[in-house]
Amino acid sequence: MKKMKLVMVGNGMAGVRTLEELLKVAPDLYEITVFGAEPHPNYNRILLSPVLAGEQTVDEIILNPLAWYEENGIKLHLNKKVVSIDRTRRVVMAEDGTEAEYDRLLLATGSNPFILPVPGKDLKGVIAYRDIADTNYMIETAKTHKHAVVIGGGLLGLEAANGLMLRGMDVTVVHIAPWLMERQLDDVSAKLLQRSLEERGLKFRIGAQTQELVGGEDGRVKAVKFKDGTEVAADLVVMAAGIRPNTELAEKIGIHCNRGIVVTDTMQTVTDPRVYSVGECAAHRGIAYGLVAPLFEQGKVCANHLALYGIGRYTGSQVSTKLKVTGIDLFSAGDFMGGEGTEEIVLSDPFGGVYKKLVLRGNKLVGACLYGDTVDGSYYFKLIREGTCVNDKRDKLMFGESNIGDTGHEGHSKAAAMADTDEVCGCNGVTKGSICKAIKDKGLFTLDEVRKHTKASASCGSCTGLVEQLIMFTAGGDYSATPKKKAICGCTDLSHQDLREAIRDEKLLSIDGVYKVKGWRTPNGCATCRPAINYYLISSWPKEAQDDPQSRLINERSHANIQKDGTYSVVPRMWGGETTADELRRIADAVDKYKIPTVKVTGGQRIDLLGVKKEDLVNVWKDIGMPCGHAYAKALRTVKTCVGSEWCRFGTQDSTQMGKDLEKALWRMYAPHKVKIAVSGCPRNCAEAGIKDIGVIGVDSGWELYVAGNGGIKTEVAHFFAKVKTAEEVLEYSGAFLQLYREEGWYLERTCHYVSRVGLDYVKGKILEDHAHRKALWAKLQFSLDGEPDPWFEFDKAHVDVRQFEPLSV
Repeated sequence: MKKMKLVMVGNGMAGVRTLEELLKVAPDLYEITVFGAEPHPNYNRILLSPVLAGEQTVDEIILNPLAWYEENGIKLHLNKKVVSIDRTRRVVMAEDGTEAEYDRLLLATGSNPFILPVPGKDLKGVIAYRDIADTNYMIETAKTHKHAVVIGGGLLGLEAANGLMLRGMDVTVVHIAPWLMERQLDDVSAKLLQRSLEERGLKFRIGAQTQELVGGEDGRVKAVKFKDGTEVAADLVVMAAGIRPNTELAEKIGIHCNRGIVVTDTMQTVTDPRVYSVGECAAHRGIAYGLVAPLFEQGKVCANHLALYGIGRYTGSQVSTKLKVTGIDLFSAGDFMGGEGTEEIVLSDPFGGVYKKLVLRGNKLVGACLYGDTVDGSYYFKLIREGTCVNDKRDKLMFGESNIGDTGHEGHSKAAAMADTDEVCGCNGVTKGSICKAIKDKGLFTLDEVRKHTKASASCGSCTGLVEQLIMFTAGGDYSATPKKKAICGCTDLSHQDLREAIRDEKLLSIDGVYKVKGWRTPNGCATCRPAINYYLISSWPKEAQDDPQSRLINERSHANIQKDGTYSVVPRMWGGETTADELRRIADAVDKYKIPTVKVTGGQRIDLLGVKKEDLVNVWKDIGMPCGHAYAKALRTVKTCVGSEWCRFGTQDSTQMGKDLEKALWRMYAPHKVKIAVSGCPRNCAEAGIKDIGVIGVDSGWELYVAGNGGIKTEVAHFFAKVKTAEEVLEYSGAFLQLYREEGWYLERTCHYVSRVGLDYVKGKILEDHAHRKALWAKLQFSLDGEPDPWFEFDKAHVDVRQFEPLSV
């Protein structure tokens, strides 16, 4: 089949990322031609500041070397500015006469620096700061001249000023606004930043209006004159007063522009569907983004449509700004300025160089501004993006969430000072050096990319804050703008919540039905989305949706935990941790008969048989004759109990019987993640009910219920939920909470994370305050579990394929 022709105008980060995404999904669909106005292959424009400061070289910031274009069959025209496009003939023409035909055209022309329209703007020594040529000019000028003025106190201007100062120049920053970086910082944090930069040697003229650039007899700028009549000496003037989308070519060829090239959610121009646009030149829903992450999201959607899949949609980005200005950490997100109808929580330590402001509206965090200590920026942004209720954590909100695991916040703002051999991710054993190397070598910019390539932050997530700091330190600029919702996986743009609602609202009953109706990009999904879809189907439509065992994870398919040597474990259920002599004899006989090497008492008061061969599993369970313990499943694992009032002289309630009743009522219950319950017979809490998904503690007047605890990698103390009088109420309230979690929790989301996301007040409202709803939830759970089979004794009903346990003959 003859290949179509794709021409891209512009050779910057957003456009080339689009090509990278396209080559992943449709490597043989197009003959690709790229025109770049600069003489360089695609480079990381964000890292021009370290080049200016002498910290990196131009070669080190190249993202796609010339060899990459050659390896992918891309015809690259460097140093050739496109001046005309014939949309009728579909031909692109460069300034030197080079032509290229296209079937699809991608405009990625980026942006132009804003040049102040003042007298003297064309003098020698007056430049913008946008590309490698500008950077090299400043480096050479710093060798022969002394005085520099940077007009613009935003990120780019401050980085330019810092670089020139490090090159030995006397630098003054001129900023017309009342404070520096007014779009990213409030006045307090901006003043802290200014003071810190002044201590390093920079000078500032805040609120000054430039009237004229004064030239000397040699035609070179010699001073900047302000409207108040004062002047500042200047051998070099750098314009860093903002950017404007580069729409010159698009307007010339009749493409509709309005503060950028106007595009739809598919990144196609509204004028010509053959013409696409991404990057700083594109205006999507009235917004032209200038940050890395939104532009890369645009590129992914654009590639999807260029590849003829026609599925992806770009719906905009909710952005946060996480920056490092001359070594100082800054973060802002949402409505951090506050105003009418909002409240502010402020922590200010000017001498320690730390400032935090959190803005709340009602019971939700709507904005955050951090200076100096930004370790919890990602945590705050998640709360803002997801609209999480913060009522129950308001008094602790300012102190954030430890994102560095066991090390607490010690050294949280000094990621750059860590040794390359220091371990960042304890779960996967990933060092700082490995992460930084991957970021540099592979051109990574986002947290998801780093997780994919290094596994850092991909397990428990407690090192996320530190990993983000390393990305910021290594990649520079604002990498961390995040979409309003996170897709389940690369097969779809749907979030977990979108998928749950679609299955419920559209009554989808099969995995194939979900794929068809919701436009899955892959025919069979992946290991991430298939188990999630399967769970959402059977939890939303019990008795109607068919469970698909092949869509479950390996442990749930085999109904046993696979061990590192390929053998399996068998964990029979012991109601409330109680067993009998007959059960123990059967276990002992099975251990001897099948030569099971290890027998262990678990933390959940059960017996674990380790080292069982797969072909022996069926017979081991048959000989033991005890119910399945579901130790392998996203289901109820254990109900741990103390001996309670039946034997203990301190016991106030019969915790063992209560535990057995709970376990017998819930034992076949599947959930988004594993569920553990504990029942203590008195407040001494010997069953450790305070760190369980549901904790029940006996008191003189009845039972206290606790929810959403977790004793895993990151211990979460359970929240006090309610006090009830009877065992029947314990069952009803516990069952209602678990059913609410089953219906609303996202797959692989523990109860502690579910409650943190929706808020404890929300859960209480659904269960404690709405009696009818509580009873309905409990009834739904009982209906779902009624007749649920034991997978080891009802193979057909549980859809267990016993052929998997038969040994292969060789």
